[in-house]
Amino acid sequence: MKKDIQPDYKVVKVHCACGNTFEAGSVDDEIRVEICSECHPFFTGKQKFIDKGGRVDKFKKKYNR
Repeated sequence: MKKDIQPDYKVVKVHCACGNTFEAGSVDDEIRVEICSECHPFFTGKQKFIDKGGRVDKFKKKYNR
């Protein structure tokens, strides 16, 4: 393997759009993300399950359930 061709892997700060910052390893100097585990609906428990167009009711009606 050739020497000195790999980029430097370092600890960098990750900045989220919600204002949260944390450290991670990367070859970049800084990382900016739109959504993180602090503001993502799945991790915060604010996720909503929406029945679009009454598909469940339509299925139940169709098969008499």
